This record gives sequence, structure tokens and C-alpha cells, in this order.
Amino acid sequence: MIESTAVQDLLSNAQDMKAAGYRLIQICGTPAGESIEVLYSFEKDNDVKSWKYTIGAVDPELHSVTAIYPYAFVYENEIHDLFGITFKNISLDFGGNFYKIAKKTPWNPVTGKGGEN
Repeated sequence: MIESTAVQDLLSNAQDMKAAGYRLIQICGTPAGESIEVLYSFEKDNDVKSWKYTIGAVDPELHSVTAIYPYAFVYENEIHDLFGITFKNISLDFGGNFYKIAKKTPWNPVTGKGGEN
């Protein structure tokens, strides 16, 4: 199941998954026109549920789920470096230096286009 939902539901969806015994198995992003789609996937007993959130690519921001799933800091820092998404209240923020990359936010469909940033 992949369900598109509103960005403001991110934390409540993650809390519901945790309460139901699901583990966070991945967070990934992908460019989508002038937006970014971020997919959160959860698993319990081989049942996988995914929530898709679409945000604008200019100054993108999401709430961090690290208060619910502490290890999400790895996914969130990676997505920050590659897409430029700021995660509010992240527990461990590498400030855009999680990866050493040649170009800032290379996968952001707006800021990653053309020239160096």
C-alpha cells in the first residue's frame, strides 16, 4: 500500500505506525516536476505500508520523525544533503555535511538544475 497524504499528517502517521508495532524500513525522496516526493515505508510481519508526501522544491521542510524512530536521522540527513529538505527537530543534524558531494542538493528539481550551487 502506498498512500498519498498531507504533509501535516506525517508525525501522526509515524506515531500510529509505531503504536501498531511497525518499524521504519526506509525514507526516500524523488524529484517530481517542481516538487519532491518523500516516501516513508513501515513493516510489520511482512506487511509493508508506505506514506507519500509531496512538498515544493523551494525551501522544502518536513518534521523529523527521530523522536519516534531515532535511527531516522540517517535517512533524514541523506535526504537533506541530496534534496535540500530541512527536517525540523531532527535529533542529530549533520547540517548538510552527512555526505561529501561535489554539488549541493544535486537531486532537488529546482536548485539541483544546471550550474554549481
